[in-house]
This record gives sequence, C-alpha cells and structure tokens, in this order.
Amino acid sequence: MSSVPFSAAQHQASTLYLPPGSWPTVLDCLCDHFSTISREQWLSRIARGRVLDGQGLPISGDLAYREGLRIHYFREVPDEKVIPVQESILYVDEHLVVADKPHFLPVTPAGEYVEQTLLRRLIRSLDNPHLVPLHRIDRHTAGLVLFSANPQSRSAYQSLFPTRRIDKRYEAIAPALPGLEFPRVHKSRLVDGEPFFRMQEGPGTPNTETALEVREKNGDLWRYGLYPVTGKKHQLRVHMSALGAAICNDPFYPDALKDVEDDYAKPLKLLAQGLRFTDPLTGEAREFESRITLQW
Repeated sequence: MSSVPFSAAQHQASTLYLPPGSWPTVLDCLCDHFSTISREQWLSRIARGRVLDGQGLPISGDLAYREGLRIHYFREVPDEKVIPVQESILYVDEHLVVADKPHFLPVTPAGEYVEQTLLRRLIRSLDNPHLVPLHRIDRHTAGLVLFSANPQSRSAYQSLFPTRRIDKRYEAIAPALPGLEFPRVHKSRLVDGEPFFRMQEGPGTPNTETALEVREKNGDLWRYGLYPVTGKKHQLRVHMSALGAAICNDPFYPDALKDVEDDYAKPLKLLAQGLRFTDPLTGEAREFESRITLQW
C-alpha cells in the first residue's frame, strides 16, 4: 500500500470525479472511462495502492460506484524509456529547491514520461513528496527550475511569476543576424499553431515580449542573451525563429520535424541561465546561476 500522505498525493496523482453512469464498482467505471488501460492494469494499480479515494486512502477493487466520487490515480507508463541525462540540485532549504535540468528531461509527467521527469526524480532523491514546480521550461531546454518544497509558503513564491517579480535570463546559440540592431525588444501575439504542440505569431495585440542582446560572435553563429518579460509557451523559440535565427537544433521551429528520435549529441541550444528575485518571506535578494554551458 502507498505511504504517501493525501496532501502530497494530490500533487503527484491525477484526479477524476466519476461521471454519470450505472457501473457497479469504481473499477468498472475506470475500465470504461480509460478504454486503453486494461482491467488487469487497474487491478494491479489498486493492489499496489496507486488508486486513492477522496481522503487519500487506497481503494478496494469492489468499492461501489457513486457519481461524482473523487478518485486520485497515479499515471504509469509500461516500459517507460530511460532518459540518459542527469539533473543537478543547486540549492535546498525548507521552502525552495533549485535544480539544473538537462536537455531532453521533462519537468513534470506528461505523455510517455512519468518517472523519467525532473519532478519525480527530485521527489525520490530528496524524499519530499510535497515538491511542486513553480514554473516550467520545455523538455528540450536546459537550465534552472525553481520548486516549492513547502505547501505553507507555496503561494508566496508562486505569486512571483504572474506579477513579474522574478527576472529570468536565458542564453541561446543561433544563426547570426547582422542586418538587425541589438539590443532590441521583440513583441508579438502568440497563438496556437499546427501541429497542436507548436505556437505561432498571429495578428492582434502583442501578448509576449522578449529583450535580446548579442553576447558573442563566432562566424555564422552568435550567442544571444534573451530576457523574457512574459512567459508564454515556446516564446523564445518562436521569437528567435520569427527574427530569422531559429535556435540551433530546434526540432519544432521554424518547421516541425516528424518522428525524430532524441539526438543527445545535438541538444537545443537554449539555456535557462539565471533567476533573480526578492524572497517574499525574508526580503532577501536571491540569485541562482545554471552550471550548464552551451557549447558552440
């Protein structure tokens, strides 16, 4: 049976409120609702305490169905592929954890990745099921990710991001743009693109803003400093592509490459390099720097 407390389980598990129906048991409802997951798999999860009721207690296989009943379940991916990269923990206290995420590792469970994510790895290594990421960076992007380690102080740190009280600094290697003046600011409206996982610039009032500078020149490639004012999905990748300098090794921009396996020798040349903010609890100036370096 699972020993994870309910407050922690909420952050790790997915939640389902049982829909209307005439199933005799919760198990029958789950089997119909998730048709790609076999009855044997659900029985295995239940036996291992991986399906919980609204109080965070493991359910039994014969628990009676009731419409609206809250169920927490832990996603599992059979034969999940190991991602052969290693994260680093840069800082830990009772409220915060700062990690250096390598390229290719997702921050949180999604799609085919559950255990092979930064969140799950940190929960295991720090033995803290209360960890929650305070922001996200793309799977293909490397660098700093800030986690809340304490539910009591979480909201104070979460508020830093929507109120723009945290400075984020990125670095990218991309083709040279000798025809443009730097430093510069790029603003545009980002909307959903095609395929579904991409974003694109569209007409209308800008909802994204990035300041850019050139840090180093190396022939046809330049090292850019990127300072996002807003934090939309793929913002930096789309903005660099729109300027005519798609970030090196980007599999999505300007064109999405289909059915491409991860090439660990060719990571996206984008790094979440620095975070700076005033600690909302202590008033102390906090600054963190990634130890990862983008190679030409």
